[in-house]
Amino acid sequence: MKTSQMLTAAVAALGFASSTVAQRGGRGKAAAATTAATTAAAATAAATAAASTDSAATGATGNNNGGGNDLVLLADNVQDASNSPGGSGDAGQAPSDTDPANFINFCTGKTLTNGAQVTQGSCNGIVMGDIPSNNNMISSIILFPGPGDDIAADQSFNVQVQISNLVAGSFTDPITTYYAAPQQLEGGDVVGHCHVTIQDLGGDVATKTPPDPKVFAFFKGINDAGNGQGLLQATVTDGLPAGSYRVCTMNSASNHQPVLMPVAQRGAQDDCTKFTVGQGTGNAGNGAANNAAGGAAAASTAAAESGAAAASTTSAAAAAGTGTAPGTAGNVTGAGRGRGGGRGRFGRGRGRFTARDYIA
Repeated sequence: MKTSQMLTAAVAALGFASSTVAQRGGRGKAAAATTAATTAAAATAAATAAASTDSAATGATGNNNGGGNDLVLLADNVQDASNSPGGSGDAGQAPSDTDPANFINFCTGKTLTNGAQVTQGSCNGIVMGDIPSNNNMISSIILFPGPGDDIAADQSFNVQVQISNLVAGSFTDPITTYYAAPQQLEGGDVVGHCHVTIQDLGGDVATKTPPDPKVFAFFKGINDAGNGQGLLQATVTDGLPAGSYRVCTMNSASNHQPVLMPVAQRGAQDDCTKFTVGQGTGNAGNGAANNAAGGAAAASTAAAESGAAAASTTSAAAAAGTGTAPGTAGNVTGAGRGRGGGRGRFGRGRGRFTARDYIA
């Protein structure tokens, strides 16, 4: 039998095996799962042999699947846990759905995400990717605004965030590559970026009503590496109207998916804090310096767009008295976002944030 025929038969058998166990209703069907697993194992072995033959004949393809055919699930990549419902005996524990082939066809018949932000909902078949050790878990703290700070209304300020164990500044095109690639590591740390979002709490900083996630006063994906030591910032150009607000981080991998951590019991990787604007209490400790830094960053953004990024970033930092200016040549944190797609590259910026920053 020719290699192509072997591969076709193997993939067909694998598809049959994966359909034997219902992906959303396979709980408790041990006999069917065992039969499907046996069939899948044989199909996978045949597919692996075919892929190896093709690879030897034509050479490696240069991709990350380690085989000669992109559509082959290699035996070494099959995770037995995906075909087990679990069952440690804890009260109330739900059984896991099962599939002997890593759920590779889970999205069959559904709307595929396919790199887009599908507001009506979708199914994404991309693998989760690399997960860091528990010594490289991400943690963040919002430095400004601080808890209970009151800042002046309608004045530019910088949201400042300190993050550990994130290789910041990697930001792919959110319009065509959203969730389109796995999480990856560099030096053991997740490669990605941080988002900052601010929501209006309706005048009550102690509200008991969760804010609508579709409504926000400010949103920014920070696409630069900051000071290289985990300090990032986003400029809220022209500030905010008087009111009560919540500011949060949303740390993400390069393709915008929430970062994945190695253990369930851990501290959160994101931070939120509440603050007020224009209440007249004047208790925002470093508010004046922070607002000055925000104005300098906005001026630096304009200079960057005219081709003088490096010089203006340095002078902006000096003028603000901060001693640090997040970003290097061409990386200036402003109210607009960039589509550079590469680590630390800034694309085009907008002078004022618009609500649908990520939605086409």
